[in-house]
Amino acid sequence: MKLYASDNSDLMEVERITREGKNLIVEGTIMGAMPIRATVKPAELRKAFGVMDIKTMFFAATMLFRSSR
Repeated sequence: MKLYASDNSDLMEVERITREGKNLIVEGTIMGAMPIRATVKPAELRKAFGVMDIKTMFFAATMLFRSSR
């Protein structure tokens, strides 16, 4: 999965998301060069849902079934 900057350049390539205890571990490369291993704690994941309204959550769920063309 890739994350893009506002100018559509590659910001981060996520290679793996795994579980470690109660946390999620996101592993990837930032800006094509710097490896990173980031931890997402349960409280932070709850915050992610807290900053989205219901319409945005629904849109995110339906993105799984949309073409990227």
